[in-house]
Amino acid sequence: MMDLSGRVAMVTGASRGIGRAIALHLARRGAHVVAAARGDNASAVAEEIVASGGRAEAAALDVTEAGAADAFVAAALERHGRIDILVNNAGIARDKLMLRMKREDWDAVLATNLTGVFALTQAVLKPMIRQRSGRIVCISSVVGQSGNAGQANYAASKAGIIGFAKAVALEVASRGITVNVVAPGLIETDMTRAMTGPAREEWAARIPLGRLGTPDDVASAVCFLASDEAAYITGHVLAVNGGMYT
Repeated sequence: MMDLSGRVAMVTGASRGIGRAIALHLARRGAHVVAAARGDNASAVAEEIVASGGRAEAAALDVTEAGAADAFVAAALERHGRIDILVNNAGIARDKLMLRMKREDWDAVLATNLTGVFALTQAVLKPMIRQRSGRIVCISSVVGQSGNAGQANYAASKAGIIGFAKAVALEVASRGITVNVVAPGLIETDMTRAMTGPAREEWAARIPLGRLGTPDDVASAVCFLASDEAAYITGHVLAVNGGMYT
C-alpha cells in the first residue's frame, strides 16, 4: 500500500464524486487531508475521515475568487508548516452547442477549471520549492484529449490543464516537484448521471472494458502519482478511461 504518512495533501472540489474519493483514499494512506470546497460543503468528507481514524480538516474555497488560492495556502502553511500534495480537482460543466454557447458559460468554465488550477498551483510552488519536494496532480478529462460535441468550453479547459501541467513540470522538475495529470473517462458521478439517456449510452458503448469507471478508480491513480512510487514520473497524462481513448 502506498504510504503517505506525514504528508499534507490539499484537494479542491472535495465535497463529492471524484474529489471526495480522492480525499478518502489519501487519508487512508496516512495523509493529513485539507478538503476544500465552496462554503462548508467539504465538512462532511472531513468528518467522515476523522470518524474513521484519519486526519482531515475542511476549508472553504472558491477557486474563482481573486486571492482565494493564496489565502487558502497561507492558512494551511500556518497550521502545518508544509504542503506535500496538491490535487487540482475542482471543476464545472456548462454544456451547449457552440452556436448557442453564451460568453458567460465559456468564462465560468475556464475560470473554474483552468484559471483555478493556475492560481492554486502558483500558490503552492513557493513552499514546495523551499521544501525541494512536492506532488501536484491535476484532474483533466478524456474530453480534453478527444473533444466532444457540445462541450467546447469544457474540452478547452481540460485540454488546457494538460498543456499547463506539462509546461510547469519542466519548470520545477529540478526542485524535486512532479506535476502530472489524471484524465478520467466516463465516471459514475453526479455530473455523468445528469447526462441524457442517449448521450450516456453512446459514451458507455465506447468503453472496451465494458463498464463506467468509479471515483475510486480515479482516486487510486491520483494516490499513485502522489506517492514515492511515482517519483520518476512527471509531465505525464494517466488515462483512467477503460480504454475508450488511447
